[in-house]
Amino acid sequence: MFWLQLVSRFIRVLREGDSPGAIAGGFTVGFVVGLTPFLSLQNILLILLAAVVRLNFAAFGLAYFFFSFIAYLFDPWFHSLGWSLLTLPSLQAFYTRLYNLPIAPLTRFYNTLVFGSTVVAIVLAPAIFFAAREGIRAYRRSWAQKFQDSQAVRFVRGLKIVQWYFKVRDLELS
Repeated sequence: MFWLQLVSRFIRVLREGDSPGAIAGGFTVGFVVGLTPFLSLQNILLILLAAVVRLNFAAFGLAYFFFSFIAYLFDPWFHSLGWSLLTLPSLQAFYTRLYNLPIAPLTRFYNTLVFGSTVVAIVLAPAIFFAAREGIRAYRRSWAQKFQDSQAVRFVRGLKIVQWYFKVRDLELS
C-alpha cells in the first residue's frame, strides 16, 4: 500500500501541488541517493537537506525507488570509472590527504563503486533537475487534463481495490 500511496501523492502533486522546482529538487535528490550506495555520509546529508529545504518527498521516494534498480545495471561501469579515477597517479597525494581527514572515511569514497556512482550522479544531477522541472511544467500545461480523462485512468479508478483504497484513505483522514 505504501507504494500505491506514494504514486498517488506524486500524481496529485504533479497536478496541483508544490512548485515545479520543489518537485524537481526532490526528484534530483532521489536520483542521486538512488544511484549511489545508500549507507554513506553524503546520502544521509542529502536526505537531511531535502527535509530542511522542504523538497517534495513523493518525488524523492519515486526517484529513489526507480534509480536504485537502474543503478544495479550500471554498477560494473561505475566500478570501472571509480577504479580509473582512484588509481590516477596524479591524484594519489590528494586522496591520501583526504582519507587522513577524520570525517572523509565516512563518505566511503575509497570504494570504487561509491566514488564512480557519485561522480556520475553529480555530473548528471543538473541535467536531471532542469529536465524534471521542464517536464513538470509541460505536464501541467498540456498533459494533466488529457491524463485524467484517459481510458487507463478511468479503468484504474474503476477497479474495486482502488475504490477500496480511496475509502480507507478517506476514513484515515477523518
